[in-house]
Amino acid sequence: METQPVFKRANWIQHTNIYEVNLRQYSAEGTFNAFANALPRLAAMGVQTLWFMPIHPIGKINRKGTLGSYYSISDFKAVNPEFGTAGDFKKLIALAHDTGMKVIMDWVANHAAWDNVWTKEHPEYFDRDEAGNFKPPYDWTDVIQINHANTAQQDAMIDAMKYWVTEFDIDGFRADLAHLTPLNFWIKARTAIEPLKKDLFWLAESEEINYHKVFDATFTWEWMHSTENFYKNNLALSSLYDVLYKYNSNFPKDAYRMFFTSNHDENSWNGTEYEKYGDMALALAVFSCTYNGIPMLYSGQELPNIKRLKFFDKDAINWTGPCKLHEFYKTLLALHKNNPALSACNPAVSTFFISHDATGKVMAYLRKTENNEVLVLLNLCNTETAFTIQDNLIDGEYRDVFANTIQKLLPGSSITIKCWGYLVFEKCK
Repeated sequence: METQPVFKRANWIQHTNIYEVNLRQYSAEGTFNAFANALPRLAAMGVQTLWFMPIHPIGKINRKGTLGSYYSISDFKAVNPEFGTAGDFKKLIALAHDTGMKVIMDWVANHAAWDNVWTKEHPEYFDRDEAGNFKPPYDWTDVIQINHANTAQQDAMIDAMKYWVTEFDIDGFRADLAHLTPLNFWIKARTAIEPLKKDLFWLAESEEINYHKVFDATFTWEWMHSTENFYKNNLALSSLYDVLYKYNSNFPKDAYRMFFTSNHDENSWNGTEYEKYGDMALALAVFSCTYNGIPMLYSGQELPNIKRLKFFDKDAINWTGPCKLHEFYKTLLALHKNNPALSACNPAVSTFFISHDATGKVMAYLRKTENNEVLVLLNLCNTETAFTIQDNLIDGEYRDVFANTIQKLLPGSSITIKCWGYLVFEKCK
């Protein structure tokens, strides 16, 4: 029997955050060089890892819209000329590294454009219908299904992934719809690529538990959908606890989970975080940055961007005016980076739900190491809530990280939070 390889998680992932870059819509130019101008601002906000949506050329056959989907790739070893040159991308990665940021690439292993270079060179790399024609997966008419059973195709895909590691010095991959590609491929890919560069980050767009055999982190789609359902349908707060208990019970203890309130799919197809969560949006952002996992932001959330960005056409983010949430995210990202109690999947960290007398309204949790504590209080209802702490774990002086004030908290302490509000406390040493 073949032995399952055991992959070592990079230490830097434990305290990282992720910022998804929609390059096309990030600026009027939509180029690597234009995005480079944002690096100082993002670094000042505390961004640590940049996730670039696919930067490859986009297919022309059966293209959707005027510019097409990033995820309809015509050449896995090339750069979309609309974004700039390979040299521009290489320079941008070097600049990001100089600021202390990591860079991961979106990788689409399940499908490709109808006019992908492999369709002529190696048509056997793709599935066929009964008539012998290329066929799309599902109703995704702008792409065709890759034949995962073809080992030469697997080798070619892995070779393309190696190219971006060795030639561009990227720091990892975000696997698009990872579960649509067999787990054995990802095992083969990581085994082949990992020796090329230490400490790569492997992020899967999936909630398949067994994919953690390969991937360091997965998405929390169920949490995202459950929070929207909770807000729109006035569900019980227990419905959210149920998801978190399920995650804690079912996933490996060292499985990193990525929490978010928006991304390219959600924004374009289902609405902005304000359409989905209304006044609860910022409380959920606090949760994403303080619960046991990796926080992720999408391009423009720091403004905040309140419009759906078109997916197949140009629709640049409007950066005129200040980034009103810059300090909000700066505070949270700094806390996540610097306080050991917020490190993800750290066996030295315990997460406790805190007892209080507003159980149907307030979610309260403490993240704690031997020497560090972060207390998070989220009022997840549409009325101001006064409540009393009833937990012996809370005892001492705590700093309100947003107000930068010191407060004594202990069992019996009374706290009031405005509707859909939040408080985050760091225990003083």
